[in-house]
Parts: sequence; structure tokens; C-alpha cells
Amino acid sequence: MKVNVRIRDEWLLIPCKTQECTVEWLGNEALHRYRGLKGYNNNSDSVQEIRRSQGGSLLFPDDPIEDVIEDNDFVYVVLHSDEFTPVKPVHVIPVIPDRVNKELEEPTEFLALDGCSLSTDDLVKLGKADYKIKLTDSAWDKVKKARELLDNIVKENKVVYGITTGFGNFASTVIAPEKLRDLQENLIRSHAAGVGSPLTPERTRRLLALRINVLAKGYSGISPKVLSQMIDAFNVSCLPWIPEKGTVGASGDLAPLSHLALGMMGEGKMWSPRSGWSEANCVLKAHGLEPIKLGPKEGLALINGTQLITALGAEAVERAAMIAKQADVIASLTLDVLKGTTSAFDTDIHLARPHKGQIAVARRFQSLLHSEIFPSEISQSHRFCNRVQDSYTLRCCPQVHGVVNDTIDFVRQIISTEMNSATDNPMVFAEREQTISGGNFHGEYPAKAMDYLAIGVHELANISERRTERLVNPALSELPAFLVKEGGLNSGFMIAHCTAAALVSENKVLTHPSSVDTLSTSAGQEDHVSMGGFAARKALQVVEHVEQVLAIELLAACQGIEFLRPLKTTAPLEEVHKIVRSVVAPWNKDRYMSPAIDAVTKLLQEGKIWKVVKPFMDKYVSEQLKEADVRSPTSSVLGKRQNGMNNGGARTSKRVRTKSK
Repeated sequence: MKVNVRIRDEWLLIPCKTQECTVEWLGNEALHRYRGLKGYNNNSDSVQEIRRSQGGSLLFPDDPIEDVIEDNDFVYVVLHSDEFTPVKPVHVIPVIPDRVNKELEEPTEFLALDGCSLSTDDLVKLGKADYKIKLTDSAWDKVKKARELLDNIVKENKVVYGITTGFGNFASTVIAPEKLRDLQENLIRSHAAGVGSPLTPERTRRLLALRINVLAKGYSGISPKVLSQMIDAFNVSCLPWIPEKGTVGASGDLAPLSHLALGMMGEGKMWSPRSGWSEANCVLKAHGLEPIKLGPKEGLALINGTQLITALGAEAVERAAMIAKQADVIASLTLDVLKGTTSAFDTDIHLARPHKGQIAVARRFQSLLHSEIFPSEISQSHRFCNRVQDSYTLRCCPQVHGVVNDTIDFVRQIISTEMNSATDNPMVFAEREQTISGGNFHGEYPAKAMDYLAIGVHELANISERRTERLVNPALSELPAFLVKEGGLNSGFMIAHCTAAALVSENKVLTHPSSVDTLSTSAGQEDHVSMGGFAARKALQVVEHVEQVLAIELLAACQGIEFLRPLKTTAPLEEVHKIVRSVVAPWNKDRYMSPAIDAVTKLLQEGKIWKVVKPFMDKYVSEQLKEADVRSPTSSVLGKRQNGMNNGGARTSKRVRTKSK
């Protein structure tokens, strides 16, 4: 086996030929080779410790290498002389948590980018390392033509903003030709001023992929060589350290994109699945890559744009779409457990107020609740009850959930357009042989969209928490208090509901729009900004809270079913109960609650609740049934039914309705 060993500023590939090789031997061998390579003559120096690069695990000297290190693994050796002193900086980066759910395995499939057709779903998959990327031939042609125009501008000594001048308030300062490279590199170093925790590897991959997609449009003037190097780095997941805070969203996401470019230059910190966190130049070198060298305008081409807002926005909108669909499933289960009526989901009601989302949600409820094809024993059990109508949290789900669905569709349209837009300044128009300064870097579009998404999707948690209250409150549910036996001795879902309430309350603060604020920056040159970075981060936090609140409702609804046994709900909802019980057992007495919430939240984040009911919903639609074919057991119909077809392909009727008393 072979091991990649970092000692100070060098990577060494050391073969371990025998099973007797220990961690101590590896450290001493690395120091021996380093001395020979660098002429390091401090013979009194020795190995202090050895750690795995990924995760920073400390390795015990006596352990056999093959027991603790994998083939081609990365480790770093710390020498005693590496200890920090005021005059000698430490050579080893402190251990930094990887913050990644799973190791990003190198994909085998490629996704071709052209700068025009990347979808939010594809961007999310790129973050998860489902694909490598390449550019289409037409994209390469546009990149080359734009670069040729820029090279001609430099040769002719023309004065053009950001190419031969300074930036922002220094736009009128002309830069000498021999200092144009310094101009671009200084731009990156000075603008890499972000703070806070780093983006996760998945989010950094999305940011890098999105910047590559924008450069592929051919309006930036990036050189084919630099763009190729960025693609190569993406394809092996060499991902720079990018602090999540520091952008005001105009002129684009300058700070985070500068950190992205800085890592590509071989400066700052970088992460890869093989190396973990290390110095960027070491990680690039270990993967056979060279740091990029910036030509005229290339620094500006890498940092002007809204890619942080948009990359986070794509994740937020896709997660919001998935939880919105599953919210309908969870609410359907809650309604059946609470012995609600299906009459509020009658097609004619929603065609009379034909919002797209409202109609879609009502149809989902129809396909999941009591019907001829999917009967519910629970629903049949209260056939002759005297309930006239349900509370708003049950009855108005199509109206409340529906507008969330429409909000998500609206936001996805804006984010998709932004993902495939040129957001540089100045923009290079090769066909016109011109560069033109404009304002496409301004993040107001995605910033407003993220604020709108947060406000919209939050309502799923708002109404879910109220349904959970109905489940745990015996005065409203006819179930045991807090869904547990021996109440008093056991508290059941008492504090789980409090957690849901706390998250909903937090969301009410987080949904305050960031984009209503602006502060003047760059000495008044950039006097209106979007604050879109915070809008996107808040939107993601709101979506996560929604996932957790709905997980609590789902757990409560499944617990409620246990008290209605042996009665069963509909076939699709029984499958939901089954998959929840595959990760969380029912409560017979109090136990540690948080792991159950986390487990069901993960089910929702992975879309498994939706996946398990989708075949049943498709079957219902294929039968072209309407909910009127089997009326809710708590409602009755008078009058003669007249057959017809509504615009969704379902059978409709005209009749007079009344409620049973």
C-alpha cells in the first residue's frame, strides 16, 4: 500500500511494503525523506504526532499501518519544531470538522454545462457528487471568443473598467500593463474577507459548479485554461474554505467568491475527500493540479455574481418542494387519526377557486384518504358521527398548503433563471467586440425570492404545529393526553410539541425579509445592495425547521394510530406508518425523544415518505376516480348525479349537498 504524507509544505508518497510497518515507522520515514529532499539538517528534530488529514484522528505509533490507514490515504506529520511560537507560524492547520453527511465519492457520469440549461435539481445533484461536469463545444467556443476580445483590449492599451483600471471607487485609476496580473490577484486576496463557519463540501461544490456554469456563457472573459483548471478541481472535489458570512449581495457575492478563487490560486485552505482540510496548494498538488494564474480581468470574472445566493437558493427551493409534498401526506394521516371528514377536498370546491397549488393539494388529499380504491377502517368507524366540519388546520390544508406550492414554483422560476444568467461586470460581448458596464451582479432578484420562499414555506410549520396540538390535546383528539399511556408517570409528546412551537416561533423572526435592508458600501459607489446572502441562509434555516416540525407531527400521528388499532387507515398511509416504524418504535413509556425526531427528519429530507406513497397516488389517478364516488362517511349527498369530466380528467357531478347532523 501507499500513503500520502504531508510534512510541513511537502507531500510525500511513501510505499509501505511489509505488514510490519507501523505508524511510528511511517513518521520516521517521512522525516528521513524530507531531510533528503529539503536538506533539512536539524538532526535533533523528531516526530511529535501523526494524524489522518480527514477528520484529524490521532494515530497511535505502535499500530500497524494497514489497521488504521487505507491505501492512498492522507496523513500529516507534526514535528516537535512545528510547535507555535510568536516568531514562527505553525505549519499544521488545526483540525476542522468536515461537516459532510457522507464521503463524497468520485462520480463516473458527466453533466454537460452550457450556461443556459442547468436546473435546480441538477445543481443539488452536483453538490452531492452525483456527476462530474464538462462544457459543451458551443460553450467552449463562446469562452474562447470572449477571451480573444479581452486579449486584444490589453494589447491595444484601451482603458476598460476592471481590465486596465482599479475597482469600485478606484474605477478611474489606470493600471500599468506590467501590473495587470497583480491587480487581479490583489483583488482576490483583499476581497477574501468573509467570516464564520465554512460552507459544507456539498454547498461548496454547488457554488463552484454554478460559477463554472456562468463562466460557460462566454460573457466573462475567462481564459479557457483557468476555466479548465476549475473544472478539474471540481471533478475531484478540491473545495476551498468559504466562510458563509460577508456578502451584501452586490456587486455580487464578492467575499465568498473571492475565497473560492483564493483556494483555486493555491492560497488559504481547501478540502477534498482524500485529504480533508489542508493548505490549498498542498491539496491541489496531492491531486496533480496546479494553482490558477490570473490574467487580465480574470479575478473580476471569478467574483462578480450572485452565485452564493443562488446556490443556496437552489438547495432551499428543492428541499422546500420536497417537504411541501410530504406535508400533504402527513396532514392526511393526521386528519384520519383525528377522524376528520374528506368533504372539504371535493373537487368542485377547488375548481371554484382555481389556484394551481390549491387544486394540486386537494387532489393529493383525495388520493391518500378514504376512497373506494383505498378504504380506511378508521374513517368507516365514525361514519355516523355528528361532526359537521373540521378545524381550519385540517379543512383548509388545500388553501394553506396550496399557496406554499405556488410560492415554491415562483421561486424556482427566478432561481433557475438566475442560475443560467450572466452576472458579470463589465460584460464581454464578443459578437459586438465590446465590453459594457452594467448591473447584472445585483442580487435583488434571488434575494427577494429567498425572502418570499422563507415566508411561504414557514406556513407549513405554522399549521403543522397546530395540528400537533390537536393530536396531543385530549380535549381535541379523543386520544390519551400527550399520546402516552399512564399520563403523569409518562409525559409522552408534551415537550416534543414544545419543540415544534419553539421552532415555529424562531421562524417568525427568521422570515423577516433581509432584502428590505440596504447599506451603502465602497465609498458610496455601491450605494444599494440586496443582502441576499443572509436571505438565502435564513431561507435554508427556515426550511430545516419546517422539516423538523413536520417530523414531530408525523411521529405524533403515527403514535395516535397505535391507540386506534386494530383499525387501519388507507393503504398509502399504512405504508407511511410502516416506514416510520422501521426507524422509530411506538412509545409504551417515556424514552429519549431527540433521536426519533432526527430519524424521521432524515426520512423527510431524503424524500422517503413521498416515495412510499407516490405509487398509490399514481394508481388513484390512473383509475380516474373522483372523491365523490365514495363520499366521506361523515357526509351525505342528495340529488341525482350527472356524469361529466372536469379539466383534470376526473368525473364530476352536479348535485345538492347537505351535512349529516
